[in-house]
Amino acid sequence: MSGAIHHHRPTLKQQNKPFKSKHATKSALKEAAKGRIPRQSPKSSATAQNSAAQLRLNRKNNAKQAQIKKRNAIVSATRLFSGVDGAPRIVAVIPLTNDARASETVTALASSLEIHAEDVSENGIWKMRADRFKTSLQFITVPYRDFYGALEACRVADYTVLVLSPTQEVEEWGDTLLRTLQAQGLPTVVSVVADSEDVDSKARSGIQKSLLSFVQYFVPSQKKVYDLHSNSDRLNALRVLSEGKPEDVRWRDGRSYLVGEEVEWTKEEGEGEGGTLKVTGVVRGSTLSANRLVYIPNFGDYQIAKIMSAPASRPSSKNANANSMEIEPALLAEPDGSSADSLISTNDPDDMANEQTWPTEEEMNGTGGEDQHEAPDAAQGTTPKSVKRVPRGMSEYQATWIVDEEEDGEDGEENKENGNEEAVMEEDEPEEMVDLQPDEDMETATDARKSVNFDFEELDHEEEAKQLKSWRDRKREEEDDLNFPDEIDTPQDVPARTRFQRYRGLRSFRTSPWDAYENLPRDYARIFQFEDYKRTERAVRRRAEQEEGVVEPGARVSIYIRDVPQNAASQRPFMLYALQQHEHKVSVLNFTVQRNTEYDGSVRSKDELILCVGPRRLRVNPIYSQHTRGGGKGVNNVHKFERYLRHGITSVATIYGPVVFGKQPCILLRESADSQVAMGTFLDPDTTRIIAKRIILTGHPFKIHKKTATVRYMFFNPDDIDYFKPVQLHTKHGRVGHIRESLGTHGYLKAHFDGPINQMDTVCMSLYKRVFPKWATMWASQASGLGSGDSDAMEE
Repeated sequence: MSGAIHHHRPTLKQQNKPFKSKHATKSALKEAAKGRIPRQSPKSSATAQNSAAQLRLNRKNNAKQAQIKKRNAIVSATRLFSGVDGAPRIVAVIPLTNDARASETVTALASSLEIHAEDVSENGIWKMRADRFKTSLQFITVPYRDFYGALEACRVADYTVLVLSPTQEVEEWGDTLLRTLQAQGLPTVVSVVADSEDVDSKARSGIQKSLLSFVQYFVPSQKKVYDLHSNSDRLNALRVLSEGKPEDVRWRDGRSYLVGEEVEWTKEEGEGEGGTLKVTGVVRGSTLSANRLVYIPNFGDYQIAKIMSAPASRPSSKNANANSMEIEPALLAEPDGSSADSLISTNDPDDMANEQTWPTEEEMNGTGGEDQHEAPDAAQGTTPKSVKRVPRGMSEYQATWIVDEEEDGEDGEENKENGNEEAVMEEDEPEEMVDLQPDEDMETATDARKSVNFDFEELDHEEEAKQLKSWRDRKREEEDDLNFPDEIDTPQDVPARTRFQRYRGLRSFRTSPWDAYENLPRDYARIFQFEDYKRTERAVRRRAEQEEGVVEPGARVSIYIRDVPQNAASQRPFMLYALQQHEHKVSVLNFTVQRNTEYDGSVRSKDELILCVGPRRLRVNPIYSQHTRGGGKGVNNVHKFERYLRHGITSVATIYGPVVFGKQPCILLRESADSQVAMGTFLDPDTTRIIAKRIILTGHPFKIHKKTATVRYMFFNPDDIDYFKPVQLHTKHGRVGHIRESLGTHGYLKAHFDGPINQMDTVCMSLYKRVFPKWATMWASQASGLGSGDSDAMEE
């Protein structure tokens, strides 16, 4: 060992830096780098890129160019309001407290320009010319607690004036209104404090700071709250309304609307029940086409007869004869018969082409003649078919999809699932089938709607207590559904194969096939379907941009509308909205909604709500379903039905309604309490979206031997076990199994699983059924003079 040669460790060897040649070729440098990219210092790269911008002269030039660019943007945005013929700035004045008045606010703002405001009503339109700012203002006053009037005014407004009180706090109604306006799309906000002599001048500064903090919770961009007691604040508030650039409301992009300054209704000989409505105002938003339909709130969609120019009269002191000269209105646009939209919103189902032959009463009873044979018994181990509700000509796959057309049956089913035995007995009774002709069907439907409008009848104490208990039980049902989702008890007095014959089992909810066009309800024969919704939307917008003969925004016109009822001319203020192509047609609409955190009530599927989307307000009964992660359809486009709309979860609400283009915000409201239930955005008009309602039948493992168990309380007779034998079982602890055989006569069954189960586990069977929403109708406010029955009849 002493003769061994000792070596130093390689890490201690000195390695000199290789020589760098200044005249190396590009290929040599690339070979040496071997694909590595040298890291550049952020400071050095930024310095190199911005070295020219750091020069003083260049910095001044860049600032000047940015200033000119911003100024040009403001000028182009406010060009609509500039000049003598400029469009007025629409200002919605909304009081949030009881002691604040919209008319007094308008009077105080006008007094800053020494203009004496006369005849300013609490609910109407008042126009003012502000010569100092070279513009005009059009105030829309809204009375206190007019919830839907405030929403309607803010739909067309450029500015929103929120009137606060120096002595009263904003109530819960005001908070709900601000949240709803925020969800709808709030125009530029200007906050003012109403003038009051009861407030000390020293306390006004603290009150303004407190109110500013309140407003910034809803509108963070607010910098100041103007005090109408001070003349300088009144002038500054008016300057903001007159000189600023109003923010764009997203849902109004590409849409034309108009505020009626003059409304006149005439009727000529030969016209139907309605007459011609002449609406004069300034076109706002996008271009207006005579080929598109217009929407009048509370009354519906109508066609344009023609569009005439309506130049405003301008008095001139230089020419004495200027007042006497009148400019003749010119024809600006007329509808083209080949491209004008029609008022057809639904399809007319062809009952003969879609005829289905149902079994006669004799065939049902087995006495249908010589050729009638009894249905053979089901083979061992298969599910027997129910003959009495299966139409002729259907396959075995189709036979499990019979869906009752009556909506009352669905409601009755909800009652049965909650343990209502009386509803169970009523549904089992045979129903009499009556064939109605189309005219008779419309008359019967109209009579049914009229019968809903009954007078108020005060209930006795026993009935009132019974209904109160039923309402409180609904809260308990929601809690039970949260703790035990979709679990129901199998009825003992009704066979399960009869009670759940419209349900089917799925091996996999995510991947099992489901035909979206099989055994659809009659409402699906009435709606329209898009082959490619996105492509249609792009084509509609492109045609709107390229269309000729349209009226540009800012033009003062008179629009003549056909077949409008006379009471439509009496509503004030009068708003008019232009629809895009196809937006009158009815389809299946899906909205992503999230429940309002401030709303504590119960929201159940098919509860009647008011949907505000775009310019429309609809009375709907939406059904809710799970929102697939990422917004996709999944493999089979099947989504689980949700009985309740819950807090903190984004769900999809589905209705039948007019088509919507664009990502329109939507709001769900309760009509009774003016409370916001949920808010969201339009998703798509997907008619193939399958909403599957799930029920879970549960059983108790009575005896267990390794992987085999005897289960009870899931069924109560052997026939039900044979009927549901092919359906897969699962447990709450993740085991999967199948029914082996029936035991005894009391509904006991033997099941085999893929692993051992324990006594504390629960055996479950999931069954699914497709559900559909109810037909939506137009909602009309009480101020329009229409009741719910009138609006329903008008929608039909």
